[in-house]
Amino acid sequence: MSGPIDFEQLARVAGDAVIISDAKGAITFWNAAAERIFGFTEQDALGQSLDLIIPERQRQRHWDGYEKTMQTGITRYGADVLRVPAVHKDGRALSIAFTVALLTAADGGVTGIVAIVRDETSRWTEERKLRRRLAELEAAAAH
Repeated sequence: MSGPIDFEQLARVAGDAVIISDAKGAITFWNAAAERIFGFTEQDALGQSLDLIIPERQRQRHWDGYEKTMQTGITRYGADVLRVPAVHKDGRALSIAFTVALLTAADGGVTGIVAIVRDETSRWTEERKLRRRLAELEAAAAH
């Protein structure tokens, strides 16, 4: 491969959503896949709080963890895939899976977080249907 890799171009064209937020939780980068998954355009999202896509009942827990990560520079989710509910622009519930990485300044202080997000709503819905059907079959077999 010749020449340096243009990481911003890579993030813009990635099939998974790439969302970057600053130390305060404001969105600073939002790619086309994020728009496809969540329904918000880049113009809608930039500068907005991550609350844009976090269900109201999850927000306190999210921000508690976010603030702790900003203070300590440590996330326990570095390599783990997180599966959480999210919200689409039209209000419907989504099920997303994502990984996070911390962005740091030269002095080591955390400046933000990048999340690589995949929409797993259809897979989650299908698994739920299969679990329900399995439970029905097991109940029928027991009688």
